[in-house]
Parts: sequence; C-alpha cells; structure tokens
Amino acid sequence: MSKVKIQAIRGMNDVLPSQTPHWQYLEQHIRQLMAAYAYQEIRFPVLEQTQLFKRSIGDATDIVEKEMYTFEDRNGDSLSLRPEGTASCVRAAEQHGLLYNQIQKLWYMGPMYRHERPQKGRYRQFHQFGIEAFGMSASTIEAEVILLSAALWQKLGLGQYLSLEINNLGTSANRSAYGEALRSYLLKFKDKLDEDSQRRLDANVLRVLDSKSADTQLILEKAPILEDFIDAESQAEFEQLLSILSAAGIKYKRNSRLVRGLDYYNGMVFEWTTEELGAQATVCAGGRYDGLVKQLGGGDTPAVGFAMGMERVLLMLEELGKIPAAVGQNVDIFMAIIGGENQPKGLFLAEEIRSALPALRVLTHCGAGKYNSQLKRAFASGATCVLVLEDEEIKLKMLDADGQADVLDSQGIISKLKTIFK
Repeated sequence: MSKVKIQAIRGMNDVLPSQTPHWQYLEQHIRQLMAAYAYQEIRFPVLEQTQLFKRSIGDATDIVEKEMYTFEDRNGDSLSLRPEGTASCVRAAEQHGLLYNQIQKLWYMGPMYRHERPQKGRYRQFHQFGIEAFGMSASTIEAEVILLSAALWQKLGLGQYLSLEINNLGTSANRSAYGEALRSYLLKFKDKLDEDSQRRLDANVLRVLDSKSADTQLILEKAPILEDFIDAESQAEFEQLLSILSAAGIKYKRNSRLVRGLDYYNGMVFEWTTEELGAQATVCAGGRYDGLVKQLGGGDTPAVGFAMGMERVLLMLEELGKIPAAVGQNVDIFMAIIGGENQPKGLFLAEEIRSALPALRVLTHCGAGKYNSQLKRAFASGATCVLVLEDEEIKLKMLDADGQADVLDSQGIISKLKTIFK
C-alpha cells in the first residue's frame, strides 16, 4: 500500500484557520453592502448541465474550449463544474419563476472552477461574488451596479488602487456589423495571427480582441473600432450612463477594445482594474446581457450584473495592509484547568460564562498540563485574560499586565468579566 501523502489538487487551495478571518472580513463587508442595497442572496449548485454554459458563454470562448471541468456521469449526461455564476443564476431564476414580469436584484458568492495554469491571483477553484439585476432596461440600473461596486472598494479602503474601464458594445446587429468589418480586416493578416486568433476568425471574431499575442495586438492597432458601428439610440443611452457616473464623481476611462470574454454581453460593459497584482489586473467585471434569459429559454428580459474575484481582492487587502490588526483575534478568555479532578468543573464554568456573556469567545484547555505551559498557550491564543481553576480556586489574570491575579468565585468571575468586556 502506497505511503505517499495525498496532496490537494494543484490550483485548489485549502483556506487555513489563520486565513479564514480575512475571508470572513471580506464576506462581512459584502453582506452588509448587499443589505444596504436591498439585494437578495441566491444559491445554486456547483454542478450544471454542460449545455447551459455552451449556450450562454459561447462555444468559441476559452472557458468552454479549454477550461471547463466537464465529464459524463453514470447516466451518460454531460455535466460541468460551474466556471462562472451568471448562467447558473439565470437558469435558477428562470426555472423557479422569478423572472416572469418581475424585477429581481440578486447576489451570490461561492466557488467556481476553471482548468488553467495556476498562478498568483488565478486558481482552478476560485471564488466569486456576483450580482445580477433583472427586469430593468434604464441606464440607472447600470449606474447603480457600478456605484455599488465602487462603494465596496471604498468600504475596503481600495478605492485609490482601482480604475474603471468602460465600453459600449451596442446591439447584436451593431456587433454583427462590426464583426464582419473586423473579419475582413484581419483576413489580410491571417498568416501573421496567432493560432487561436486564426481559428476564431470564423468561430467568433470578437474573441481575437482578447488575444495575448503581442504580434496580434500590433495588427489590431489599425483595426476597425466598435464605436464606429454603434447606432445612435445605443450611443445616447451609453452617454446618459456616463453622465450619471460623472455626476456621482466616478472616474472612468473609455476603452474601445473592451469586449469581455463571454458571448452574452450587449450594450455597456466594464472592468475594474489594478496595477497592484501584476499581470492579473482585472478584479471585477460585468455589463448588460439583455438576450441571455431568452437564449436560455425564457422571455425577453433586460439584465445587468458583475462578478468579482474574491482571491484577487483578498490579495490586494493583504498586500496593501488594509485588513485591521484585530481581524483574526478569536479568543477573549482562556480557561486553564489545572489537575484532572478539576476538568469537569472548568468545563461547567466555561458554559456558565458563555451563557451569561454570549458575545465572548472562551477557549477551554481540555487535558492535562502544568500552569506555566497552559499560561504560554493562553498568551499564544491572543486572549485578553486567563481564568485559572486550581485547588478549588478561580483566578483571573489579565494577559497584558503584571501583578497578582484576582481570586473570585464563579459569580464574581462573571461580574468581573462584564466590567472588563463592556
């Protein structure tokens, strides 16, 4: 029998006890923000029918072509771990009748899966926070989605490190006309394009704009620009959105090359980018996708949303020192029990304290140990004070001060703790 230790799958990381408080800090801010904006949480499975993502994201995208974890189950059905949240959110909302003549503002948070080369800020199991707003076609909902994301950056102290890039994709007819013009231009340079771009000329030419090849990007510098193909009505709606953002004090940069990597977008698209994470510059991205609900079997439903990479935001928070020092302190009182005969009494006293002061975090040392060794554990735990139960005595010692410990009975201990932890 092999004795080789089993390791976690590459790119799928454990979150250790020292790291979970940072996650909880970010999650707490997200939940508070969603409550303030009156968005409702929705949860959906990590496993979906593969066809859901092929129909929504697009067959010619990197996600579907290269990155999805797809397999056949025992019934021969093709299933995939979700690579993003929007398609699953639309499927769930439509399946349960949430979108019929209704306005919905939803949010979700959880793991997504893509098989790509793991690197800093990019993992095979990663986590996203996302919002999806259905049933509203006005530019005001687009503005709210962007304002909401900007509010999160401010709450986290990251506002000065993130920049907003925005573009207008227009209607499907606008994109189609632009696609034909772009294809005609790129065909002249077909032999000089990278392999993926050559394949995408017919499958989905707009994906060429996402090419990582420096030579292809050089060719694209003189390519047609999408903005020249946008109809007047779409452009007017986009300008209205920009005027709202300007009035709200949101700085932005218009990026005519920004198309996003998913096929379902139309109209406004945006990205929040940073220079703090090296090559992985995009932290949050989204836009409008009015045709997706109908594409997946529902009715005509205007929709807009975004997704944020939680690992990337956590990296920024940690590297920029934006997580308060108190985050991660998880012990208020350390209960040191000296002598095996005192173990039950110590456990019962800890239960009394938890009942009387439910907000306090009491860590009980269960098991034998001398006073000095338990005191060392108390200091290591970061507790404010230690309760020592020994020889029928209960002593309370503050861990940030010198001097004799107070000797109190159990009721006196609770009164004293109420004074300490006001």
